[in-house]
Amino acid sequence: MEEKRYTYEDFLEIIKTLRSENGCPWDREQTHRSLRPCMTEEAAEVLAAIRIYETTGNWENLREELGDVLLQVVMHACIAQEEGLFTMEDVVNEVAAKMVRRHPHVFGDVQADTSAQVLKNWDEIKKQEKEGKAYAQTPLREIPPELPALTRAAKVLKKADKLYESQGTLADAAEKVRAATGEIESLGEAAGEERLTAPMGELLMAVSNIARLCKLSQEQILCDKIEELIEKYE
Repeated sequence: MEEKRYTYEDFLEIIKTLRSENGCPWDREQTHRSLRPCMTEEAAEVLAAIRIYETTGNWENLREELGDVLLQVVMHACIAQEEGLFTMEDVVNEVAAKMVRRHPHVFGDVQADTSAQVLKNWDEIKKQEKEGKAYAQTPLREIPPELPALTRAAKVLKKADKLYESQGTLADAAEKVRAATGEIESLGEAAGEERLTAPMGELLMAVSNIARLCKLSQEQILCDKIEELIEKYE
């Protein structure tokens, strides 16, 4: 007997059933806030699945983990619908409209032959979209603190460089690394947290600036180095 294949619409109904009065007690208890750790974990597991696919060629885990991320999206949309805010259909419509709006070089008559031009147009359109929004924050504050610190540092440095003042050259950043490292070395391990925190912060920001200037993903680089270290001892 052939195994039943579920459609997208079937999946939406399954989640609604789980959230219903006769559904699952755990699913019914969930809120936007309670699900936050789940989204973080599922996103990380997608990244792990991509690594597994690249190293082994096995795509099954990637398919599964993408489904788990979709589950989180649908759960939030289902909760929002119960709250009278919006539906999953609204989510799909909004992201589709956004893709059309932010790709005028594909769906309109704007010329953009390079990725740099595409990103420039994207940022400008995004800025226009945010104007007048009640939830809009200052340019640097709109970079979510929920991001990993290394990722957030690179984004803040990039935007500060663009909107306010230069965050320095590669040579400037390298000199800050040397200065911070020298101060940490001179203080020594016994200096304690209070005295070592400031130069360590300077060191980490300088390294983040180097990664930004070199267009490197420091988060991914560090993750890869951690894996290398683990593999060394296994």
